[in-house]
Parts: sequence; C-alpha cells; structure tokens
Amino acid sequence: MVIDPGLRRLALRTLLAAFPGPTAPPWAGDLLLDGLAGHTLFGGNVVDPGQVAGLTAQLRSARADVLIAIDEEGGDVTRLGHRTGSAYPGNAALGAAGNPDLTRRVYAAIGADLAAVGINLDLAPTVDVNTADDNPIIGTRSFGADPALVARHTAAAVTGLQSSGVAACAKHFPGHGATVSDSHLELPTVDVPLSLLRSRDLPPFAAAVDAGVRAVMSAHIRVPQLTGDGPATFSRSALNGLLRDELGFKGVIVTDALEMRGAAGAAGSIPRAAVAALAAGADLLCIGAVVDLDLVEAVAAEIAAAAGDGRLDPARLENAAERTAVLAAWSRPTTAPAGGVSVTPISAGSATAAAGGASVSTAPTSAAGGASVPPATDGDRPDFELGVEAARQGLRFEGSDDRLRNPLVVRFVAGYSIAEGKVPWGLTPHLATAEEIEVVAADTTVESITERAGDRPVVLVGRRLHNCPAARTLIEKLAAERPVGVVEMGWPSTWRPAGVDAFVITHGASLANSRAAAEALGLVAAAVPAPRRR
Repeated sequence: MVIDPGLRRLALRTLLAAFPGPTAPPWAGDLLLDGLAGHTLFGGNVVDPGQVAGLTAQLRSARADVLIAIDEEGGDVTRLGHRTGSAYPGNAALGAAGNPDLTRRVYAAIGADLAAVGINLDLAPTVDVNTADDNPIIGTRSFGADPALVARHTAAAVTGLQSSGVAACAKHFPGHGATVSDSHLELPTVDVPLSLLRSRDLPPFAAAVDAGVRAVMSAHIRVPQLTGDGPATFSRSALNGLLRDELGFKGVIVTDALEMRGAAGAAGSIPRAAVAALAAGADLLCIGAVVDLDLVEAVAAEIAAAAGDGRLDPARLENAAERTAVLAAWSRPTTAPAGGVSVTPISAGSATAAAGGASVSTAPTSAAGGASVPPATDGDRPDFELGVEAARQGLRFEGSDDRLRNPLVVRFVAGYSIAEGKVPWGLTPHLATAEEIEVVAADTTVESITERAGDRPVVLVGRRLHNCPAARTLIEKLAAERPVGVVEMGWPSTWRPAGVDAFVITHGASLANSRAAAEALGLVAAAVPAPRRR
C-alpha cells in the first residue's frame, strides 16, 4: 500500500510512541525527524536521574520540540521511583491531608524533578472521584470520594505541576472512579444518568480546565447514556460535546494507551482504535508501553489511509496535529548548561523527514557533537522531606503503640495493577532494628508467625486487607494472643480487626508513606529533616 507522505507526517504528529530500555533505539529518533510527536517513558526506561537526563537529551538531539511524557503521579504510580517507591505520597494521602496548598507544593516538586531530567508532559494528576471502594485501577490514585474535595486538590495539583513548566494531563475523562473493572483488561461500564455524571465525576475536570490544564486524558470506559456501546475515547459526544463544548476545554485531548483492551479490543486493533479516537476528537494518541517501529508505522499508515478514504476528515487530523504542536511549544524542556555530559545523538544523519517537511531544529550540542546533559545535583533529587511531611499529614493512627516496641513486622504479599507495575513497598527501608518478613496470607499459619516472633509483638502490613479473608483471620487470631498493630497501605475501608492495639492508615504505599507509618509506630531511628519550602 502506497502511503501519502504528507498524511503520514501528519499522522505521526499525533502519536506518542515508546521503546524498551534505558537508551533510545535509532528508529525512535528517525520517527522524530519524520514528525512523530514524542515518546512516553515507562519504568523500563528509567535507571536514575542522570540516565534519564541523558535519554531525554538523546531524543532532543533528533528534534528539540519533542514531547517526552511519563506517568509520574507520586504514590503508587511512579516511573522515576519504580526501583525504590516514590518519594511523594499519592493523591489519596494528599486528599486525606486536606491541604490544597500542600498538594500544590508536592506537585510542584514532582514537576521540578521531571523538568530536571528533561520530561515536559506528565500524564497526571488522576482526578477521578473514587466512589467504588473496590475499584481495581484507581483507588489510592484518587484524592477521594467527595467531588468537591477532589476538585480543590485537582486545581492545586495542576497549578503546582505546571508551575515547573511541565504540562499536566488530568485523567481519566469523564471519570473512572465508579468502575469495578480495569480498562487495561476489558471495557468497563458506568451505567449512570448524565445528571449523576455531571454532579459526581465532572467537577474535578471542570476545576482542571479552570486551572489552565494543558491536557486531558480520555478513559476507555463506556457510559451508555453518553458514549453508547463504545468507550469515551471513541465518543464525539464525550470529547467534543461534553469536554470541549460544555466544559470549555481548549487544550490537547490525550488518549489512554490504545493497546489497552478497553480501546484496542473495542476497535479490533490498535491502528483502528487510533482512527476512531482521532475521529471522535482526540489529538494525541498514546499507543502504549509495548511499541516497536512496525507498530508505529502500522498506526500511521492506518490514519493516513483513513484520511484519504473518507473515514477521517483530513481537517480533523490537521487540527489534532496543530494542537499537539502548541502543547510542545508551551512546555519548556530543560536547557542544558555548559559542562554537561556529552551524549551521542540517536539519529545522526540516519533519517530525513518524510514529505519534504520543514527543517528540523536540534538540541544544543557539545563540542563532540552530542547534546549536553547537566550533571545530577542535589537540586535534581526528589524532595523526600516534603514527601514525608505530606505523608505524615495524610496518615491516620487509631489506638496506641505502647505495646508494640521492637516488633516482628509481617508484610502480606499483595498484587499490583498494570498501571502501578511492580514497585517495592513496605516498612523495611525505614526500620531501625525491627525485622520485616514477607508472607502469603493464604499459605501462612498463626503458629508459624508465633514461632518466628517469639515474645515480640507483631505489626502486620498490607494493602486492601479487608479484601483478603486469610489476612483478616490471621490478624484477628494473633490479636487475641499478643500485642498487634496493623498498617493498611491501600484504599481504606470501614473494617477494623477486633483486639488490635493500633490501626494505621497510610492512604498509599510509597516510600514516603512507609516512612510516615514507621515513624508513627516508633520504628525509625533517625529523623527526616524539614522540607525545602516551595
């Protein structure tokens, strides 16, 4: 099939690709020269801040105005902190803290961390109102279950993040908080009247728009009264009618990953999902995490073909590309100072722009011909002190720790969502002398824990403990025979085990949340200094 080179270039300008590993393959730069809007970074692309700065400089050596996106929400969804846990608590803890200015400061710190390594689009904050307690994909990513509270913190998060020159992307429109299934795996349905959607789910998005958010992400969820049989990502009524016309949003509509079953499954393939999303009003299409050159070319070819055969209005494609270019122009990538690390460009003379497009600008280069990357400094590192302060304010402590000195800490193995990925969690990094072990609740007996603990009290740590009958039984049996504390690091519930000395709710499992919990139980030796003010 012959592809019109001009339409291919327009199609590429609407796509966020991705690639595996800590360095960019040549094709990632070649596509940027051909017009690709940008790339999304995932945990597998991240080693440390210096390496990420080098990677983003590599990408900008191909084209300076590239969009480099990441899912950096703080809390349980982190890419920069995927090897250790995030230095910041997530939205549930910030909502529990109840201080929008604290939320602004935390998101300003996240934005500063991203800007320092050259990332200019954060696919955050999550602004869904989590009204389904057993929501498998939102939970602690949400500021809470009250629309007004979520709206206040949404505005603060957008303001803080964008104060660093990093574009914010409020997600997941029109609201993923009432779902009880995961759109990565299927197409969830929220079967509610539009009046309830407007009063419950839309206020945070309205607050984001009023705060000047540069992007909004569509959800792969079905709302029958709004979207019919398909997802919101494919619905003109949702994206144009509700988001643009009713809420007045003028920025970029970004799709959630098109590889997800809620999109690709509904459309039949990722390329078809891309066409459907553009036709509905989306501007910037996130292909997903598992991406290669062939997939990007297939998506671009399908979009170009659709624009040529009448399935997609070419004017709609041009409009999407123009909005994406405006977003790239607004965001301010890190300017590399003199004396940085030399980085070899990924596409040095290896590709030319298709369709004879405009000349390509490049990032500043060193004498060796590579892009200059600033060396890592203390100012580039996460503000852990601020993160711990925020986590302390979001923590809830019930009972007393008087009988919980030098305990055996037992952490229940917990699953993780696709959005979270496998990230370390638990109290171990902060324990002064206490021992922490990991167990599978269903495979563990009271006798085995008692034998390991000896005369020590026991502190049991888990996520969504109320949903694990085996863990609940173990906790209550142990509490009947010895001092016991419980640390709940997932979305909280009303369940409280009988007989426990202390029940701690952290509203998340980040490194900062676990530090605050260890402090609250008196298990930490050294204090964390006061945070840097922002």
